[in-house]
This record gives sequence, structure tokens and C-alpha cells, in this order.
Amino acid sequence: MTILILEDEEPAARQLQQQLARTGLGATVPPVLRSVEKALVWLQVNPMPDLILSDIELLDGNVFSLYEQFPVSCPIIFTTAYDQFLLAAFRGNGIAYLLKPFSFEQLQGALDKYQLLRRSLTAAPAATSASLSAEVVRELHQVLRQGSQPQYKQRFSVRMPSGLYILQVAEVAYVQADEGVTFAVDGIGKRYPLSGTLTELERQLDPARFGRINRSELVNIAFIDRVESYFNNRLVVKLRGSAAMLTTSAAQTPEFRRWLEG
Repeated sequence: MTILILEDEEPAARQLQQQLARTGLGATVPPVLRSVEKALVWLQVNPMPDLILSDIELLDGNVFSLYEQFPVSCPIIFTTAYDQFLLAAFRGNGIAYLLKPFSFEQLQGALDKYQLLRRSLTAAPAATSASLSAEVVRELHQVLRQGSQPQYKQRFSVRMPSGLYILQVAEVAYVQADEGVTFAVDGIGKRYPLSGTLTELERQLDPARFGRINRSELVNIAFIDRVESYFNNRLVVKLRGSAAMLTTSAAQTPEFRRWLEG
């Protein structure tokens, strides 16, 4: 069977590929697409997969904008961090979901349900399609729009030598791009490698909490102790409980001042 993965976090996608390999489904490693735009192009030029494993928030927006643009005719298992609204909608329409972080056993259970559904549809070709209808897509998209605030990343899954480490966004003092790798740095200076560029991560973080100070750093306002003037229209940002001092660029200083004032 052919499987397509829609997931913007590289560690989560890699873990999902590994879990799927354990199930023995599919002869090849499933492709991973991280944005609505790339997923739309892929679906337009490739045969419909047998199954899609789909996150909710991708790099460039909500995945339901993809399903509104392209009629998906295969079952979808959602892998989501949402714990309200959507789950009831999924149950009501018979759509499988996995609440992150999920285990291999939970994934296997969802795939078993898919296999049962697939066999029942094969045995009864006249049965109603298992794909998302336009009505269901509109309902789920509307549910996501009900919140008055955008949904921003709450945690990172970080690959460490001992396994995946869950780092809460609230623990991140600043995010730094260094020689092609992006790191989250916590309040005591420990660095955690992240997937994605600084620009991609900036779109996923709450702009009320994380502000850009130069081309390579974002700072969490909760960790700022004080800001001092520096030469050439720059500012030094000193962090609470840390020896780290960050410096704004001259070009970014005016925008950073506006951000500080809320």
C-alpha cells in the first residue's frame, strides 16, 4: 500500500516513518511533505495514495485549506496536538486520529481500524466512500477558526542521544541559528538542536512571546531582564539568570523596540 505523510516537524515525521516500517505496511519509505503548497503539487502529479497520515498545522498554514482545494479520495488518519473540538468531529465522521505524542501501539490500532474499513469497502463496492466529504472539511475547518487566537507551537520534540526529548516552548530563552543548524537555548544555556530554519520556526512561535533581534536570533520576552543601549543604534539584551547577552542588529533595532512595547 502507498502512504503519504503530511508533517512539518522533521523528528515527528522520522519517528512516524520508523513506526510504519515496524508495521510492515508499504514497500518503500513514505514521502513526507511539510507544507500545504508542496502537498497540493504532489497530489496533482501523483496517483492518490491508499492512506494519508496528516498533521493539522503545516509550515504554511492549516491542512484543511489543502483538502478544500483538492478532493482527497482516500482515508486520512490525523496526527494532531489538538485535544478539543476536533476529536468529537472526528468521532462523528468516523475519521481516525492520533493525539500527539502517540505510541506505536496507538498507531497500530489506528492502522488496524483502517485495514478493517478497507476490507469492508472492498467487499461492498457500493458502500459510502471513506474519504473526507466537502461538508466534513468545511465543518472541521470552521471548528479550527472558532478560536480567537492562532495556534502556536507549544513544545519541540528534540532528538537526543538517549532518544526524543520533549522541550516546552515556555522553557526556551532564545532560538539561535548557528552554522546552518537552529538551536533552542533554555534558561541555563543548554542548547537543543531543532529541525527547520529560523524563519520557519519564527512562523510557528507566538510573536507576542518571541521577537527577532537580528538575522540569527529570536528571544523569549519572559527571559529578558533588561535592555541597554549599544553603539551604532544597537541594543544589548541581557537575560534573567543567565550570562548570555544578545545584541540586536542596527536594522532590526526599531522593530525590536516596537515589539518590546507590545
